[in-house]
This record gives sequence, structure tokens and C-alpha cells, in this order.
Amino acid sequence: MTLTALPRSNILGALCVSVAALCFSLNDMGIKFLSDDYALHQVVFLRSLVGAATLFALIMPFAGGLALMRTRRLHWHIARGLCVVFANSFLFLGLAVLPIADAVAIFFVSPLVITLMSVVFLGESVGPRRWTAIAVGFVGVLIIVRPGTSAFQVAALFPMISAVLYGTMHIIARRIGSTESAATMTFYILVSFMVVSVAVWAVAGDGRFATSPHPSLQFLLRAWRPVDPDDILIFIMLGTSGVLGGLLISQAYRIAEAAFAAPFEYVSMPMAIIWGITIFGTFPGPSAWVGIVLIVGSGLFLIWAESRGQRRADPRTRVYK
Repeated sequence: MTLTALPRSNILGALCVSVAALCFSLNDMGIKFLSDDYALHQVVFLRSLVGAATLFALIMPFAGGLALMRTRRLHWHIARGLCVVFANSFLFLGLAVLPIADAVAIFFVSPLVITLMSVVFLGESVGPRRWTAIAVGFVGVLIIVRPGTSAFQVAALFPMISAVLYGTMHIIARRIGSTESAATMTFYILVSFMVVSVAVWAVAGDGRFATSPHPSLQFLLRAWRPVDPDDILIFIMLGTSGVLGGLLISQAYRIAEAAFAAPFEYVSMPMAIIWGITIFGTFPGPSAWVGIVLIVGSGLFLIWAESRGQRRADPRTRVYK
């Protein structure tokens, strides 16, 4: 790739990430909107069904047809799919209770988690400034979560668990991203969502375990119900935006420098604040704003530090996920 083409690929990658972040933000908003009426496994199943239909009808014909289902790394796809399923589930359970901006802000501790995991599992080194950024980010989480106070909610831990699983997903993606296409990875994620949703429905789909008044447990365990005609468009939006977001985020890191593209994922943060104000009538309080600034700031610093480290190591190096 020539030097003149490099900025263009970065710009295209940043555009893909930004649109993907908007798609994921729409998913967060839509699922929170539906969380009072439907079971989580029903929402996930119907979203995945619409997503699979979109993939087969609009994407598969241009991505190799049925060949995109072929893989020699099925075990890694299963592991990655389960990480995505449970990462999404924990995030959505948190969204059912927390203000959307708080839940998304806590989830954005994921760059810090990925950095920690890279030390543990990949043997990468982290300098004192990066450790400081990690500490600052976790302080931001503590400010929002407020453990040990009357304001603490167990549901605030769910986005953190989601971030850990999201980080694990990225570690796995580094192993398979060089041989598996974005469409193939998306296909196996959709299959994982549908298989797990059906399994949960078989065990708890009649609502027999929905005895707790806690909103997250109600969302997880309530019985399936007929879809309200007014909600059909929301389910279609969830399915199409979920598939589009998954494809775009994978494609972004295939064509652009990761350190350049990654900050654009934070487009989800202002979108979460906008949805909170306009759809759910919530606005982050002073402590939430402090936590958001610390988490996003520390994440952006880690990305900047990674970019500097890559340029010092070899200014010609490109990074792919």
C-alpha cells in the first residue's frame, strides 16, 4: 500500500467504526426500550433471526455465498460466539436497570480490560503511564458504580462483566482474524445467539423462574409473549443494525490502523447520553459525568500511547485485527 493510499484507508476505517458505533448505540437503545415487556432471550433470538435474514439476503451473495460458512477454526468461532452472547447479555441486563449513559460508560472500561488481558495472556509489556491510565479508568468506574453506598446496584457490575467478555472476544479475534472473513465471523456469532436463546427458552421460556421482582432478573427469565405489532419495526431495526455494525467493525480493523480507528468507537458515548435524554428522560448526574470523563479519557490515552509505541517501533508498521 502506498503512502498516499494510507490516509484514505484510515478515513474509510474511521467511517466504518463510527457507523458501527451508531448501530450498536441503536441496539442498546432499542433493547432497553423493549426490556420492560419481553424476555431477553426472546429479544436476542428475534434480533438474530432478522440479522440472519439480512445476512443471507443482502450480504451473503456478495461475500462468497454459502462458502462463508466454511471454516477450519470452528472451536474458536464457538468460543468467540459464546463470549459475544454473554457479553451482550450482561450489558443488556445492566441496561434494563441503569441509565443508558451510565451502563455504556462502565462498558467502555473494555480498552483497559483488553490491555490487562494482553499482559496476562499475550505477554505484552505495559509501562507506568499505561498502568496509570488503567487505574484512572477504574476510578471512573468506581465513581459511577459507588460500591459500599446506598446508591450501589448489583446491575452496575453487569457492564463490567460484559467488558471482560468483550476483551476476551478481541483476544480470540486476534487469533482468527487473519484467516476468517468478517462475514464468516458474523455468521457464527448469529448462530451462537440463536442456539443459546433457544436453549434458554427451552428451560425458562414459560416464565416459571421469573419470581424475583428485580428488573434484570425479570428481563432475563420472564416468559415469551406475542410481539406487539408496534414493536415489529424495532425488532427489524435491532437485527439489521446489529449485523451491519458487526460487519463494519470487523471491516474497519481490516483496512485501517487500529490506533487511528479505535477512538471513533466512543461515538457511542454521546449517543447514549442523547438517547437517555430524548427517549428515557434521564440525564447523567455530576458524579456520572466525572466517571464518564475519567473512563473515556483513560481509554483514549491508552489508544494514543499504543499509537506512539507502534510508530517508535516501526513507522511503516500497520496494525490489523
